[in-house]
Amino acid sequence: MKKRTSFIITSAIMFIFLLSSTVLAAEVDAAQLNADRFGVLTILPPLVAIVLAFITKNVVLSLFLGVFSGTFLICLSGNNFFNAFFQGFLSIIDKIRGSLADPWNAGIILQCMTIGGLIALISKMGGARAVAESLAKKAKSPISAQIITWILGLFVFFDDYANSLIVGPIMRPVTDKMKISREKLSFIVDSTAAPISGIALISTWVGYEVSLIKDAYTGIGQNVNAYGLFIETIPYRFYNILILAFIVISALTLREFGPMLKAERRARTTGKVLGDGAKPMVSSETTNLEPREGIKLNIWNAIVPITVLLIGAFAGFYYNGYVAIMAGKDTALQELLTNSPASFLAIREAFGASDASIVLFQAALLASIVAIAMGLWQKIFTIGEAIDTWVEGMKSLVITGVILLLAWSLSSVIKELGTAKFLVTILSNSLPKFILPSIIFIMGSIISFATGTAYGTMGILMPLTIPLAFSLGAGDSQYMIVSASAVLTGAIFGDHCSPISDTTILSSMGAACDHLEHVKTQIWYAISTAIITVIFGYIPAGLGVPVYIVLPVSIMAIVALLYIVGKPIDSSESGSLVSKKAM
Repeated sequence: MKKRTSFIITSAIMFIFLLSSTVLAAEVDAAQLNADRFGVLTILPPLVAIVLAFITKNVVLSLFLGVFSGTFLICLSGNNFFNAFFQGFLSIIDKIRGSLADPWNAGIILQCMTIGGLIALISKMGGARAVAESLAKKAKSPISAQIITWILGLFVFFDDYANSLIVGPIMRPVTDKMKISREKLSFIVDSTAAPISGIALISTWVGYEVSLIKDAYTGIGQNVNAYGLFIETIPYRFYNILILAFIVISALTLREFGPMLKAERRARTTGKVLGDGAKPMVSSETTNLEPREGIKLNIWNAIVPITVLLIGAFAGFYYNGYVAIMAGKDTALQELLTNSPASFLAIREAFGASDASIVLFQAALLASIVAIAMGLWQKIFTIGEAIDTWVEGMKSLVITGVILLLAWSLSSVIKELGTAKFLVTILSNSLPKFILPSIIFIMGSIISFATGTAYGTMGILMPLTIPLAFSLGAGDSQYMIVSASAVLTGAIFGDHCSPISDTTILSSMGAACDHLEHVKTQIWYAISTAIITVIFGYIPAGLGVPVYIVLPVSIMAIVALLYIVGKPIDSSESGSLVSKKAM
């Protein structure tokens, strides 16, 4: 254990020292003074958060102690450790309160929780189940069953928890009928949960990701449209895109490898969707999303509220940005919106000037009201039951709010200590520019795999990554976007295949699969896709190769992987094995 702990600490220190670049503008401010005063100790908060995340597997505790180590240093004067301990604890409260008091942050928390309430309403009305069942009727073969499961996973883009708990139970009878193994079903469910929610334009993830981007850019003195930058990262979220492509290619070719090949051949040839001795996970949590018994399922109970959410969000982006521009001093933009309000350029500028935290909250609240009205009109629930359901859905995202506040507080402490300034000052030109996104992706993968959470990993790495990418790339905005995307997608990879990840566990539950078998079969695919992500994705992107070249080549690498390493499920080899067993 001591050797393992010491290896983790050494690796974390090496990583933090490795992430370095040319010197930033040497303005004398509090952060620079702290960087000069504390030196190497400025890396203590992120180091504590990373190491404890590995050891405890508890991201809340790790982030809290990471923040505390920073406030302790800031309050340390001479050798008065007791006073620093006391004042440092009080400072944590100030940091968290300050994070919550920020209007942007408050809006992000509100929109996340409101979308959670909306999801609960849609589920209770039977909308999600109705859409799923209508799609399930079209499944006529193993190929179509897998593709429809994938499509349904894309449809439930707004939340990874809802995805895991809705798609699995609905498609399970269909995939069982088509002799698709529970391991493959849980893989498809898991691979369309966090990967799609993480890149969806509107989801319970987007607020958190946007807030991290905004905060990190503020740390280098740039006031940016964080939502616009988030959209720009999407083409560079290679792992998310490639694992989604992997599902389709595997389903169309009916080729598998590793333990999944064995599981699929077992299901096709014997009809056993679960292996002998398997212990399928089932959860009472799925009933919380089930519609009341006797309710007539209607796809419009899902389509209408989600459409309101989408239209409300896009209309809100335009209106909010329009108001902001017209209240500003840029006369050229004001003339553009006055003379050509519906032009593509005008819409783009309005969207860029909008406040995503306000707009998404407003859109989610409007969609929730519409969902409640629809439920009352159909007599699905009373007004009291509707509000209770909505609040219950919000409760499921309380932990997200806690992680958000601690991540923001850690970012604030890191900024005040001058951690990024210290790193970029002492390690000038020690790292090749092209390799930084790959290192960030790998470290994000390791941390999120060990902790089982993408949120905590993003919160730890983003405040360090943006300043380092800014310095190493000499302010190259595209290079910074690639680096930011590496944080976001690396965190999702580790979270996707970690055995202690909530979405991995929920996917096993939703598919009623043995959890260890799900992890064992899925990890081969996840790691293979991650390797392709680095070799064919982030290394070329770091070298400046355009994404419209990188992405197709990466997808072709997935195809090549399945044809070179993978084997057909219905091969003569599997048939001979079955005949020998029968004899």
